[in-house]
Amino acid sequence: MLPSLSYLTGHAGFCGTIKNSPGDFVVTEIEVPERSLRDVQAEPPQKTSEAPLEQSSGCPQPPKKLRTEPPGPCAEGCGGGGGAPSPPECHPSPAGGNCCACPDKNQREGEPKLKPGLGEVNILDSLLGKPVSELLSKFACDLKGAWDLENNGDSSTGEFSLGPILDKKKRADLHSAIRQKFPFLVTVTKDNEMIVKGNADYRELCQLVTEKETSDFFKFLDAKVENSTFSFEPDRNKEHRKVVHHFINRKFGKLLETKSFTVTDVNDQPNMSITVRFREKSWSGKRSAGGLQEKQDLYTAFTLQKENLETLEAIGFLAAELGVLPSDFSYTGIKDKKAITYQPMVVKKVTPERLKEIGSKMEKKGLRILNIHSACQHLRLGQLKGNHFDIVVRDLKCHSHDSSADLKQRISEAMENVETKGFVNYYGPQRFGQGQHVQTDQIGLALLNEKMVKAVKLFFTPEDTDDPVNNAKRYFLQTEDAKGALAMLPEFKVREKMLLRALNRYGVNHEGCTKGWLNIPHSMRIFYVHAYCSKIWNEAASYRLKIYGSKVVEGDLVFSEESDESVSLNDKVHVVTAPEESANKYSINQVVLPMVGHSIKYPSNKVGQWYHERLSKDELQMCKFRVSPLQLNIPGCYRPILKNVQNLSYFLEVCSQALQPIGSDLDFF
Repeated sequence: MLPSLSYLTGHAGFCGTIKNSPGDFVVTEIEVPERSLRDVQAEPPQKTSEAPLEQSSGCPQPPKKLRTEPPGPCAEGCGGGGGAPSPPECHPSPAGGNCCACPDKNQREGEPKLKPGLGEVNILDSLLGKPVSELLSKFACDLKGAWDLENNGDSSTGEFSLGPILDKKKRADLHSAIRQKFPFLVTVTKDNEMIVKGNADYRELCQLVTEKETSDFFKFLDAKVENSTFSFEPDRNKEHRKVVHHFINRKFGKLLETKSFTVTDVNDQPNMSITVRFREKSWSGKRSAGGLQEKQDLYTAFTLQKENLETLEAIGFLAAELGVLPSDFSYTGIKDKKAITYQPMVVKKVTPERLKEIGSKMEKKGLRILNIHSACQHLRLGQLKGNHFDIVVRDLKCHSHDSSADLKQRISEAMENVETKGFVNYYGPQRFGQGQHVQTDQIGLALLNEKMVKAVKLFFTPEDTDDPVNNAKRYFLQTEDAKGALAMLPEFKVREKMLLRALNRYGVNHEGCTKGWLNIPHSMRIFYVHAYCSKIWNEAASYRLKIYGSKVVEGDLVFSEESDESVSLNDKVHVVTAPEESANKYSINQVVLPMVGHSIKYPSNKVGQWYHERLSKDELQMCKFRVSPLQLNIPGCYRPILKNVQNLSYFLEVCSQALQPIGSDLDFF
């Protein structure tokens, strides 16, 4: 998986074999206190004031809105007033979505006349100054009028700049104040400049339901009150309800869930209504107005010791024995298979006593469950300080081109090099399924390209061995008989069984394979995509070091150790300028490379160009790194090119007993 390695120095090094047995490679995860954890996920360069969205541009356009309402008050009075010498004062409509307070003649019949929201006006006036506040109100009115006049027009017609806002608190206050007064607008920040534009999601939902429902829905979304629900108006049209369900799931699927319930309408007739609520996981670690949430989830933490097993395979064993889902387990990262590894885990909905009961059974499968205790929340990927490695390198020798050198001297020099200069921060072979016919990054690429059937067939590609698992995979590829393959698989093959159950129900076609991937936990789906992103990062690191070496050049990205948690990750990443290159302001240890995603920035030199060409090679030049059908969102992150070793020590030992390898890896040092 690492065909093209780059090195920091020209030292000859030495060679040997590792992972001759699991005991030759022991990995112990170093935990990090929760409060000192730094989020590794990138934030979008433009920070919106909305809740996080799962957006997709590849879905069919919704049908024309089936429920209608009278045009908003601004449609007539505000829409075309481009030459008005003084913009009308805008106040929230009864729906909360119109910039009304146009002349009284536009007030809807039967509605009370609304008084100006003095508090809101004062907030925006005080934050922006009255002239800018009035211009913002006019922009909102003009935009709303354009929407009303052009039912199928661009949902984000124009934008309005508030200029540079350097103070972070002021930006946050403005985000909130504008969102409250004009829910059909969104605010974004780019290089400290605040820009206001139309909320495309608000506009799209307006095409499906009334504007009052749209406004009330976005108020519900913005308030995010624990255990609250929102119901749309009763709707007898099943196809229309499906479209509304699809819209909510496509845009807000990670945050919200929807369900249709039977209700009684105004005529006391049974009808159907869509109810929306926040997903349970949205409240993890959140405080309600009265303090901690009353209903606490049950979490049990433990240390998992595994030997010669994949992390996900080990979780499959545990889940099957405990009667829970693999998605109920959380961990900070994947550990090597050909090794003995120790890593913290947290399981949901299992008591410490129940976990202790299965200990002896798990030991027979190469697992030990240690340090069992209650916990208050799950773990997150990347939530670790690092790993401690105890590695045995066998069959030491000098390279063939360096055979006259003293081996001990070469080893001593190599260890000193690593200790003082660090090493290239490559992702290891275990992430890609080393030695397998199909590696995990290939499956990830197929998922990113939304080639669902190809991804399934890659997943079930067997190895050249005669065992129940590979025989079942081989049978499935030959026959596409999901039910028969399901019967052949051992119980612990959780992922395979989840996929096959869905394929048996829905068929081995694009839709069926999509449902199959959705049937396995999110953490397992995104694992394959992360493997592809990791492969690209490894190749980028090799290319960067090949063309620029250890010199920091113009266009490189460097990471600032900014401790302010309110500063976004992208704001901490700086593009090196020509004067900074000339002054040698930065060291190679500060240079980072992006893990591809939708919210990262690329180097502005040859490395950035390489990224674009490499993604084009895999037909991902237009990829938004959001696989909406699978609810996958890949924002990206940044990874240092180099890492430094801490507490490095070694000793040499002569082994008189030959060890039978289990398939060793050749490594060069």
